[in-house]
Amino acid sequence: MDVLFYSINVRDLLSSHDLDESSPLSAPDLRLLIDRLQFQSLQIKSKVQAYLLSHHADFSDLFSRCSESASRCEQISDSVSNLLALISDHPIDAEIRVSVSEIEKTMKELKAKRELLDLVKVIVELSERLKSVQEDLKNGRLISAAEAVRDLKKAVGTVAEEREPVVYGLLRKEWAECFEEIQGMLVKFMENAVRFEREPNKVRVKLRLSVDGTHGIELRTILEAMDVVGILDYGLAKVADLMIKHVIAPAVNCGSPISFTEELIQDSDQMTEMILKTVSCDPKLEKDDAEIIYSRIIMIIKFFYKSICFQNGSWMRCFGRLTWPRIAEIIIYNFLSKVVPDDASKLADFQKIIKCTSEFEIVLKEMMFISASDNKDERLSNFAENVEVHFASRKKTEILAKARNFLLQCDFAVPQEYTRTSPKLKYGGENSSDHVVDLLFLSERCVVSEAASQLMALVHRTLQDVCLSSVKVALEFYHATRDAILLYEAVIPVKLERQLNGINQVAVLIHNDCLYLSQEILGLAFEYRSEFPSAIREHAVFLDMAPRFHLMAEQVLQRQIQLVIFNLKEAIDGADGFQNTHQMQQFESAKFSIDQVVFILEKVHIIWEPVLPPSTYKRSMSKVLESVFSRMTKDILLLDDLAAEETLQVQLCIPLKLS
Repeated sequence: MDVLFYSINVRDLLSSHDLDESSPLSAPDLRLLIDRLQFQSLQIKSKVQAYLLSHHADFSDLFSRCSESASRCEQISDSVSNLLALISDHPIDAEIRVSVSEIEKTMKELKAKRELLDLVKVIVELSERLKSVQEDLKNGRLISAAEAVRDLKKAVGTVAEEREPVVYGLLRKEWAECFEEIQGMLVKFMENAVRFEREPNKVRVKLRLSVDGTHGIELRTILEAMDVVGILDYGLAKVADLMIKHVIAPAVNCGSPISFTEELIQDSDQMTEMILKTVSCDPKLEKDDAEIIYSRIIMIIKFFYKSICFQNGSWMRCFGRLTWPRIAEIIIYNFLSKVVPDDASKLADFQKIIKCTSEFEIVLKEMMFISASDNKDERLSNFAENVEVHFASRKKTEILAKARNFLLQCDFAVPQEYTRTSPKLKYGGENSSDHVVDLLFLSERCVVSEAASQLMALVHRTLQDVCLSSVKVALEFYHATRDAILLYEAVIPVKLERQLNGINQVAVLIHNDCLYLSQEILGLAFEYRSEFPSAIREHAVFLDMAPRFHLMAEQVLQRQIQLVIFNLKEAIDGADGFQNTHQMQQFESAKFSIDQVVFILEKVHIIWEPVLPPSTYKRSMSKVLESVFSRMTKDILLLDDLAAEETLQVQLCIPLKLS
């Protein structure tokens, strides 16, 4: 049969293969082609016949199956026709739909009842477990009760959800009551287990307990139950508070030389109690240093590690979280902060305390009292290793306190020798008084207050320490000097506000102080900056403060000048414009006015001249006299010739009287 599946190439049947495909065939070729095609056809027929004969059984089976399939199709067609006829004559589809819907409804009701039955079973089971918790508590089965409470918490939940059965709320309420009951019982057991007795000073830990008719409960069982329920922090909180108050605080207090001893009480070969006693020591024999204080605390913590936490790491870690922050704070406040050196030369001696502190925290880590991986728990080491910062902070506080005392205690009184013109000062002679200072960039001298002199002396001493200190200490000292200088600006204007509103030497002293401070501030960088530690050399800046004090000095001086000019103008206004001075009454009024002007100028001269720098004094007096004479000249221009002549004669008296 393969010959049937291949095409016949007509050109192969011809004798010549050199024929052009485009040229027509000749008659002989066509006859030859026909003969050969007939021969080929006969061969194909014979092959097909032979194939059919050899596969006669297969073809007979195939045809019989086809006949059966055709007959079955006819039967199916007849059956479908009969069914359609039956349905059309008797419509039962509505009945089928009703039956199907009823079946679905019944199945839904059955499913709901099954779910409700399951819910009832769960509720009954939860209720029975809640009742079993109370039974376990009555019978002393605390671990079993704690586990049940823990599991029931997951079952009933702690927060109400939408569209939940009302019974769940009741179960949740009942669970809360069980939780409170077991929590109260466990806390009561802990209160009875650990007793802090004031007289004598001791801590008593009972290892077997009996409370409210429940006997023979071990302390370890109490802790396990609290851990299961999740109230270990709550149960140990009161113990932690009392331990810090009655044991840790006295142990760290440097004024109480004490030590501790342990005592064990056994009954029938079973340990029933552990006691930690506080024993007073002879102050001469007991010296409070780092090793002794740390050894006391280690002994206390080890006692609680064995007696309460039973060497359980997780329990001890919980106890440490409750107590360590406060213990560290007590040690820092009562011991470490007090032994910070007062002198930079003693900082090297503090290394022994740093070493003891590090070893102390290593022991606590071994007991799992503090975390071995969290550096935040190394509170004492962090404080001790930053001793330079604490030293500098303390010195900074002392520096600011001294500066504040200088400013508050100074009365800003000018020494007696400067209450009138001083030849030495006026002509720039030498003066050994601390009140006379050189203005660095003005080539002049002036009188300053004792507060300003002491303040700058303190600043210079502090900056000398900056040059010799480490970076951390130097940075704190640098900020201390800036803050000390700025204290003057913050304190003095408020303290002497009343004096600044009058004409007096206090205001002039404040002007001189501010001028002196501005000059000194400008010179600080040139004097010390090259000696500063290289790390802060670029950040240590004083220049920004100089303009503030220079401006403050100028404001104080201008206020004084304006007050003087205001008083002079009031005195001049009393002359009534110097009119009718040929009359005796008006002449006396003008003369009194001139006397007032001269009195004010003499007072200002006495106050200003000994204290102000010479150039500042000349500039200020020139401005005052210019204002007075311009006012009087203005009045003269409004008079007639005779009155003007008389007034000029009066005006000329002012310089004569001043001289």
